[in-house]
Amino acid sequence: MTDAAAAAPGADYSYCETLLRRDDPDRWLASLFAPREARPHIHALYAFSLEIARVREIVSEPLLGEIRFQWWRDALDAPDRADVAANPVAGALLDTVVRFDLSKQALLDLIDARLFDLYDDPMENMEQLDSYARATSSGLFRLARRILDQDEAAEGLGAAEHGGIAYALTGLLRALPWHCARGQVYVPRDILEKNGVEPAELVAGISSPGVLAALAELRGFARRHLEIFDTRLVCLPESARACFLPLSLCEAYLRRMEKPGYDPFKTPVGLPKWRRQWILWRAAGRWSEALR
Repeated sequence: MTDAAAAAPGADYSYCETLLRRDDPDRWLASLFAPREARPHIHALYAFSLEIARVREIVSEPLLGEIRFQWWRDALDAPDRADVAANPVAGALLDTVVRFDLSKQALLDLIDARLFDLYDDPMENMEQLDSYARATSSGLFRLARRILDQDEAAEGLGAAEHGGIAYALTGLLRALPWHCARGQVYVPRDILEKNGVEPAELVAGISSPGVLAALAELRGFARRHLEIFDTRLVCLPESARACFLPLSLCEAYLRRMEKPGYDPFKTPVGLPKWRRQWILWRAAGRWSEALR
């Protein structure tokens, strides 16, 4: 354990890695390509995101979720409280925030965006979905990038923004059956209307031609952001590339959704562990060559 990680109890960082390995294996596998000294802090950041993302799953009503979110807001403002110190994810995250001067506002924005998850309100349009993805996924990539490389001159290149939107859209498409089963529809209403689809069709799990066309349109948005990300990647310092490696898995997931017979409500969209490891390894080598 490095001096940076040792300042917060090592058990806190170990807890974060265990949580990430179990519940977000793609990001955990990608983190193995980051420098060893940075990994505990990457794990802390992603574990925080996991804690926020799964609040809806563990509360019985939205108000209880809002209370949990407020706890995290208060923790960022008052990190010395006893209940904050007793939370291993909070302990590791707050130590990471201090050591890398991470933006607390970005973390607050992520929490605020996740309020949408607590309710069954529709996603009105693509602009709203973009904003949601920027505050959650793009913000997370931006913070992870700062852990690996603090060169603020490269912050405006847009790699985190476009990569984050692509990653969020891919993840939402993969999670579609679980979201719809609990009454949540992340596919924007304007895209559904354009394809003659009512949100109730998604909640009912109906794979109509209109539903499939709407999902194909979302995949198109994801790919466009991936293409823009690829053009920005070569401008980033090599030290920052590892935090973006989860994006290398997106194309494989998108292709799985385009196989004949794909049913978005019945066909799991996953990859064997060996396949994910191979994709990440190939991307790490390819990106390294491209940046030289």
